Amino acid sequence: MPESSSIVRTALVTGGSRGIGRAICLELAKAGCNVAVNYAGSAAAAEETAAQCRALGVRAEAFQADVSSAAACAALVEQVLAAFGRIDVLVNNAGVTRDNLLLRMSEEDYDRVLDTNLKGAVFCCKAVARPMMRQRYGRIVNLSSVVGLRGNAGQVNYSASKAGLIGLTKSLAKELASRGVTANAVAPGFIETDMTNALPEAARSAMAAGIPAGRPGLPEEVARAVAFFAREDAGYITGQVLCVDGGMAV
Repeated sequence: MPESSSIVRTALVTGGSRGIGRAICLELAKAGCNVAVNYAGSAAAAEETAAQCRALGVRAEAFQADVSSAAACAALVEQVLAAFGRIDVLVNNAGVTRDNLLLRMSEEDYDRVLDTNLKGAVFCCKAVARPMMRQRYGRIVNLSSVVGLRGNAGQVNYSASKAGLIGLTKSLAKELASRGVTANAVAPGFIETDMTNALPEAARSAMAAGIPAGRPGLPEEVARAVAFFAREDAGYITGQVLCVDGGMAV
């Protein structure tokens, strides 16, 4: 990471079974962290992520939990603490989309996205805050998005959830800084994942045209930004938002 202490850090990554979440798990494993891979439904994919982490020489286990449930988040943290003894890094990456224009968006679509993307992060932060404060060390990294800064037509619910994560991050940073716990956010732009690869080519080309860098980003590029905030020697950085977007938000 490198670490200034001999403590082996443990990271909990929500939505870690594939895509950006998997890349984050692997990047933290490369940095020497043990990894708890959270997943909602795909046990096989989560176990594959954990196996790839173990191949890098760290401990890694998969844990099922739907983060939209406060009780599930509390139980998840308790299970990870029981398995690893500590949680030093929390990465709130779990997220869903239910895209539609506002006039066509159902209350259910709005609630599902806010419950998973924003409330899920709140529940996980609340569950880890006490053990992190007790050990006087913690790194919380929330995955926001460029649309949380700029908005996007057809994504009122998703944009609201990602903007909310920024407010959560800044408020939490002020609450926890005196206890050695930082809270930061990473805001990806258009990243190559299974979700974006499924878009029609015309839509992908239109999105790429709005990126000054001229290309989509890679999950590994987002993961490296998360790993930076998770470092032990990033302890004087808190309440910040780092865009990994090829210049989209400029």
